[in-house]
Amino acid sequence: MPKVEITIPEHLEMQITQMVEQGEFVNREEAIEELISTGLKAYKASGPMEDDQEPGLEDDGMMGHEDEYVF
Repeated sequence: MPKVEITIPEHLEMQITQMVEQGEFVNREEAIEELISTGLKAYKASGPMEDDQEPGLEDDGMMGHEDEYVF
């Protein structure tokens, strides 16, 4: 299997470590492989999300404010 070296933000590293410690994965390598595989499947299914798009706001019909409607 090919090896890949990546640099990730500390908060992601902490989340992966926590999942391994909780027994969701046997080790870090398995966790990273499974999470990347799952992410790629989700990406293929839904396509790329634009950087300026915030998830959830488009479903509300509002611009992120409860009292502001856009027509």
